[in-house]
Amino acid sequence: MPIRVAIQGIRGSNHHQVADDYFESEVELVECMSFHALVDALLAGTADQGVMAIENSIAGSIIPNYALVCKHHLHIIGEHYLNIHHHMMALPGQELSDIREVRSHPMALLQCREYLKTQPQITMVEDADTAETAQRIHQQQLKGIAAIAPQMAAALYGLEIVARDIQTIPNNATRFIVVKTTNKELPREQIDKASLRFITDHKRGSLATVLNVMSDCNLNLTKIQSLPVIETPWKYSFFVDVTFEKYTDFAKALSLISILTEDFQLLGEYKNARL
Repeated sequence: MPIRVAIQGIRGSNHHQVADDYFESEVELVECMSFHALVDALLAGTADQGVMAIENSIAGSIIPNYALVCKHHLHIIGEHYLNIHHHMMALPGQELSDIREVRSHPMALLQCREYLKTQPQITMVEDADTAETAQRIHQQQLKGIAAIAPQMAAALYGLEIVARDIQTIPNNATRFIVVKTTNKELPREQIDKASLRFITDHKRGSLATVLNVMSDCNLNLTKIQSLPVIETPWKYSFFVDVTFEKYTDFAKALSLISILTEDFQLLGEYKNARL
């Protein structure tokens, strides 16, 4: 049986591309129009694993997704980095000069704003999803309207690309995590990255002490993100990603950090995708 993989968006989206790239075997896509719906699919058992964007090299962290992973005790079992390419696509036979309106996800429009400024005849309209917009143009045969979406969407929905790679910054990448409701254990010799979540007390130097432990144990801090603890005003939890060469170093750090912090969670141990 193919693995049922929940994605945010529909076929032709960047999440679909990541699912194709990450999983070596055939997958059955479970399309979800929001990250909350993606988590619900995992919790309900209608999906086995999920692909979730977690940070972008331009826009930064997708903070609500950190909260979703923590709240629902999801396990991060892998990661994938995808270079983002935005293309403007429309029904076959149309030229760029025929386009009067372009629709896409707000983030895609934002990342293409400089190019769109050079096309004053085109009005930008925010929509729910990149690929879903492309699908609707195909289904309703909407002329004069374009979508900004991945190349995969053009192939799936019979559209033609009228402008390629219109993103403002060429080096635009998104990090995606692969999550499950249960942990997937890799052999320790394959694990070289981990995600942690913890709370420190209000004593001076509490966070610095934790960071020093990481350094002393030869861990490389690649990400730190703070998030308010809703139940306790002015208290923050920290989400941290670390890489390491030896699992024994990580295990030593783990035992110390769990003592030095409150509400400690190991969110996942997996293979670093940026080697």
